[in-house]
Amino acid sequence: MNEPILKTHYRETIAPAMMKSRGYENRHQVPAIEKIVINSGLAATIDKSALSDTVDDIANIAGQRPVLTKARKSISNFKLRQGMPIGVKVTLRGAQMYEFLHRLIAISLPAVRDFRGLPSRLDGNGNYTIGISDHTIFPEISVDSVKRVVGMDITIVTTARDDEIARELLKHFGMPFRRQENPAEQAASA
Repeated sequence: MNEPILKTHYRETIAPAMMKSRGYENRHQVPAIEKIVINSGLAATIDKSALSDTVDDIANIAGQRPVLTKARKSISNFKLRQGMPIGVKVTLRGAQMYEFLHRLIAISLPAVRDFRGLPSRLDGNGNYTIGISDHTIFPEISVDSVKRVVGMDITIVTTARDDEIARELLKHFGMPFRRQENPAEQAASA
């Protein structure tokens, strides 16, 4: 099997560029993407067919079967009982992770209507989370067969120590962050 495009790009282009820009002496100091977690929450009162449709859609998007997340305790206001399925999640690593990231950056995000880039805010630990409200942006999903639109969170976990280094790593991968406007341009446009 061939090596994913982004993995080759990381090894041959991104790692040497970051070693030069950050002054790393050892290739193992260069941050990398560790895993990608896709998480989708469901209503507690969802029927079984919608649950299986969601599992199938996330499996098609991720390339591997997700696990059901279940409620840890009962909450009567939400009609939630302990053990009820309330979401699905899947963790991607290795080749599947790079393939998914490539499809996300090159195909799915540009398919979003009026897309102007992603916010460049990370979580403080070098991890980046994207919220997607409509799963039909992925080419694996046939819009005609969708009965229910599913939203999801996609978390990209990196080995970077801080947000600045992780942001640089994601920019090298081609993550379409919004252009940062300077305060003078923002005041003029307001």
